[in-house]
Amino acid sequence: MPERLDAVRPYAVSLFRIVTGLLFACHGAASLFGVLGGARGGGTVPVGDWPGWYAAVIQLVAGTLVLLGLGTRSAAFAASGSMAYAYFTVHQPQSLMPLQNGGEASAMFCWAFALLIFTGPGALALDGLFADRARRDRAEARPEAAIA
Repeated sequence: MPERLDAVRPYAVSLFRIVTGLLFACHGAASLFGVLGGARGGGTVPVGDWPGWYAAVIQLVAGTLVLLGLGTRSAAFAASGSMAYAYFTVHQPQSLMPLQNGGEASAMFCWAFALLIFTGPGALALDGLFADRARRDRAEARPEAAIA
């Protein structure tokens, strides 16, 4: 059984990455465009509002990049950092425990993205597609390397 689970691990990581990125991007879209219920129960975050508007931009951009598996580790680093900032500046001053201060989403997103920094994007990612293409292009540019 462990061998079977190990064989599908890269696909499970991809599914985890896709769902996490989608949910994060939805938070950003809600805050920036008022879709999916909008920000804070309706409406949008005012442009340039600190830190809400900047957090929403990070959520939308980093979430979309993670969803696609494009620059996954860098995007996950930015997303994890933004959620750590949100937790410690917005939620933690009210109470230490996430259940008491309403910071469960911030804490979970922070740790989920931290995990993706170390695991990478998994098997189904644009990063892998571009890496394969770059390897092929380098091999075609140096045919003598393929002979040796």
